[in-house]
Amino acid sequence: MTTAGSMPPIPISGAADKSAGGGRIAILAALVANLGIAVAKFVAWSVTGSSAMLSEGVHSLADSGNEVLLLVGGHRANRVPDAGHEFGYASSRYLYAFIVSVVLFTFGGAFAAYEGWHRLTHPTAVTDVGWGVGVLLVAILLESGSLRTALHESRADRAGLGFVAYLRQARHPELPVVLLEDLAALTGLGIALLGLTLASATKDARWDGASSLAIGALLVLVAGWLAVRMGSLLVGESVLPAQRITIIAALREEPSVLDVIHLRSLHLGPDEVLVAVKIAVDPALPAGELAAAIDRAEVRVRAVLPTARYVFIEPDLTR
Repeated sequence: MTTAGSMPPIPISGAADKSAGGGRIAILAALVANLGIAVAKFVAWSVTGSSAMLSEGVHSLADSGNEVLLLVGGHRANRVPDAGHEFGYASSRYLYAFIVSVVLFTFGGAFAAYEGWHRLTHPTAVTDVGWGVGVLLVAILLESGSLRTALHESRADRAGLGFVAYLRQARHPELPVVLLEDLAALTGLGIALLGLTLASATKDARWDGASSLAIGALLVLVAGWLAVRMGSLLVGESVLPAQRITIIAALREEPSVLDVIHLRSLHLGPDEVLVAVKIAVDPALPAGELAAAIDRAEVRVRAVLPTARYVFIEPDLTR
């Protein structure tokens, strides 16, 4: 016999809303910063002729596209479930984050690598280095502000996790993408600044090309890591081990639940989780009491996991 709790799905609220809102704030902050930085870098490139400056300009332009796609993904995820998508569109956020990692990061990285290789094989003198250095220093300040915003907005979602552990375990795609994007941008700016300085000091433009090549390698590396991480989220991940333990403990607190036979979970989206549980019950339990026990068990699951959008509970016998 298969029975599901009779309570309707309850709207996602509380921490989930705060996390989603924090992601939008971080995305908008990064978008504003990257658009301004991209314009400044292209102006500096037109003055200096620096390959690294051109690569950084394309990098910032690609980053701006990243933020736009993340915002589009968030908007499309809010569509109401329909007959063709009965569990809704929450996974759109994973899809667009995956597109960001594969297409735009790779595009920026491949362009920077090509430009660097071209400058190494066909070196051209870098002029008006002061312009380039000034733009890079301003860009570093702006990117630092964007990173600070992303770190602040991710504080609640991290819940005490270290930075690397958070990147590996986060079920919200936007904040990890923005954090890695900002870190890659800051690292790339440092590389460009070093290359421009060395090219000016040594009168050897190949340093400029080498820095552009390094920026390309950095972006491709970040793209690869993000593609693997977002691909895993898109395929579908379960709740975290600690959340699983909490759900099982909550179910076992229900007097009519003799045991939890097995539990399966799936993140349909960052803030929407499907939970399917098989519980052992007393075979002599009347149907009415069984239905009430299942409803109480469902309430307990939602209490410890507010993002449990869909909860299905099947009673069975211990074998």
